[in-house]
Amino acid sequence: MNFEICTDTVEGALAAAKFGVKRIELCTALGVGGLTPSYGLIHQCVEKSTVEVHVMIRHKEGGFNYTINDIELMKIDIGTAKNAGAQGVVFGVLNRFNEVSKLNSELVAHAKSFGLEVTFHRAFDVVSNYKKAIEQLISYGFDRLLTSGLQPTAAQGLPVITYLQKNYGSQIQIMAGSGIVASNARLIAASGVENLHFTARKSMHSSIGLSMGELMPVDEEKIESIVNQFK
Repeated sequence: MNFEICTDTVEGALAAAKFGVKRIELCTALGVGGLTPSYGLIHQCVEKSTVEVHVMIRHKEGGFNYTINDIELMKIDIGTAKNAGAQGVVFGVLNRFNEVSKLNSELVAHAKSFGLEVTFHRAFDVVSNYKKAIEQLISYGFDRLLTSGLQPTAAQGLPVITYLQKNYGSQIQIMAGSGIVASNARLIAASGVENLHFTARKSMHSSIGLSMGELMPVDEEKIESIVNQFK
């Protein structure tokens, strides 16, 4: 089983390496689904850890429908991720009908020109026709799909995840994510997926106020408990 941890810190990358995790999805602003991290954060995670660093390419919150100007910005961020040493990038573009946009093809080609792996993120979980969407992703050359099976959690979306793995798993890696914990990890893996994605941080219930958010440390116990399910 391959594990991918979603993290926003160097400490998260180090913890992932400590427990034999294959990849991290590196983001900032996890409270809004994850946004593009800085060059410095990418570089430090690459330099200080041994895990693959896959970078979120999403510069604004609120959805997945982007303009041409947005696409140009995303291309710059993809190049920056490569220059900082990343092994892959993560993005997803939908049109106004919640269909997979043809603009993804342009971004995939750009990322592949740098030798980067490409993951389509959970924008997939709001598409209007998931069977059509998965075929588009394959045709555009995505390496991997992160999905909760169109539901809030992977456990709830297990029937769709199982369908995707059975019918398309030989053409694109299906990675299950959202709500994965030690108690359901093996159940979700029974779908046949070989990649599990989860966030591992914990609230200390402390904040300085002023709408500055909360610093949440890495939850190493969660990482270890999930990984240990497959030993």
